[in-house]
Amino acid sequence: MDGHMHGMAPPGQNGTGNTHNSVMHMTFFWGKNVDILFNDWPGQNSGGMYVLALFVVFVLVMIVEWLSHSNLIKQGSNHVVAGLVQTLMHAMRVALAYIVMLAVMSFNGGVLIVAVAGHSLGFLIFGSRVFRKASDGDDKVSDLPPLSTC
Repeated sequence: MDGHMHGMAPPGQNGTGNTHNSVMHMTFFWGKNVDILFNDWPGQNSGGMYVLALFVVFVLVMIVEWLSHSNLIKQGSNHVVAGLVQTLMHAMRVALAYIVMLAVMSFNGGVLIVAVAGHSLGFLIFGSRVFRKASDGDDKVSDLPPLSTC
């Protein structure tokens, strides 16, 4: 054994012989030098791109919450069409949730905080009773929505 896992490039190389300065973290860390979702994105030593990456994660999480709590199907709709719309919305929600999960797996503390903040604000806006009209449903106290097992 040469100390490296088979099929994996040595540290500092991407498998093609080109050097790569990125380090894959396996514990949470703080800093803007991170790869989120794509190789070299947001890039090294680029604070502005890091903030943009955090914003993108936040928006993705807000969309996940909107999809989780929206009801785009009207009463009396065709059941087949309604089922197809529900299935499409579910597929989009799961795909975006997996993308957010992969972003959090960058082990960057800022990404985790933005993801949790986005879920919290998204639930406040789209899922809680704070912004619902009284006519949107009965006045019963509802439980938290079921957690998805993505």
